[in-house]
Amino acid sequence: MAENGNMNIEAQNESYAFFVNLFKFGTIAVVVVLILMAFFLL
Repeated sequence: MAENGNMNIEAQNESYAFFVNLFKFGTIAVVVVLILMAFFLL
C-alpha cells in the first residue's frame, strides 16, 4: 500500500501527455478536413 506523498505518477503523466497530443493533432486534422471541404465543395 502506498504511503501518503510517495505516489509514482509517471504513468499518469505519460497518459496525460498522450491525451493532449491526441487532442491537439485530432483538432488540427479536423480543421484541415474542413478547409479542404470548403475548397473543393464550394
